[in-house]
Amino acid sequence: MDNLIPKHGGFRNLRSFQVAQLLYDVTVRFCGRFIDKSSRTHDQMVQAARSGVQNIAEGSVASATSRKMELKLTNVARASIEELRLDYEDFLRQRGWTLWAQDDPRRLALIKRRCKTADEVAQWVKQIAQTEWKNGQDGRHGKSIVSIESIQELYAQTAANAAHVLCGVAMALLGRQIQAQARAFEQEGGLTERLFKVRQSARKKKSVDSSSHES
Repeated sequence: MDNLIPKHGGFRNLRSFQVAQLLYDVTVRFCGRFIDKSSRTHDQMVQAARSGVQNIAEGSVASATSRKMELKLTNVARASIEELRLDYEDFLRQRGWTLWAQDDPRRLALIKRRCKTADEVAQWVKQIAQTEWKNGQDGRHGKSIVSIESIQELYAQTAANAAHVLCGVAMALLGRQIQAQARAFEQEGGLTERLFKVRQSARKKKSVDSSSHES
């Protein structure tokens, strides 16, 4: 039976699930503060973030009987987070605000921080925004806050970029997870293949037992 039904459902221990869940909490908070609650964008962003979390969990449970379904659902999770990442990019672009470059030190700083809760992310955003605002007031601001008119707008810009970073982390983790699942599916097959092997093994054992009794 252990060979027939592999271990499954341990999604809470997956780093991809943990980051996706954090991203969901951050997105709910972000949309509640910076996106009109009556807009479709609000609902779409929250639902895309939720879809990422739910599909990782569902795929993990489905792996008990279908590696193929696990692979499909994990890919759906990744696609949902890509949709969410584009929403954050649109939020910044439509306001003329800067999307942090891939080599921006703030990206690496947030990744290294390994925040576990939305509160920790919010605290980091606040620290970064306040530091940049102070530098801007002192005449040392860079391109990132040229179009910012208030510190509240700077909070919004920094929060959107932070969420965009988390999207990238989640997608990278899911990309590696999908590759591992594809290899497992190739090597182990699905439930049908495992059932065939179990039945074949049972027939061989029965044949051997019958032969030994006859002798």
